[in-house]
Amino acid sequence: MSPTDPTSRLPIRMLHDRLLVSADGDGGERRSGGGIVIPATAAVGKRLSWAEVKAVGQHVRQVQVGDRVLFDPEDRSEVELQGAPYALLRERDVHAVAASRVDDGQTGLYL
Repeated sequence: MSPTDPTSRLPIRMLHDRLLVSADGDGGERRSGGGIVIPATAAVGKRLSWAEVKAVGQHVRQVQVGDRVLFDPEDRSEVELQGAPYALLRERDVHAVAASRVDDGQTGLYL
């Protein structure tokens, strides 16, 4: 979905420093770099998640719609819009931003 495509717009306007994100993956099993399958029930330390930004509030400074952000999945609220699950975050809860426009090493607010 292109952020400029009017048919891709969600019926929501974010306020203040809030972000609406669509989380990547389903949190199920995953594979290590060596190809080993790691089940979803495996005990791991605090694991961060990636998500795509779908909407931003007017006071968000470092993140734009379409960016991928790294965040703690425990620090979020969930909402369903048009049958799809989304997460609500504050900009300060984002640990990093991965975007093609980020080329100067400035990858987020709180690294």
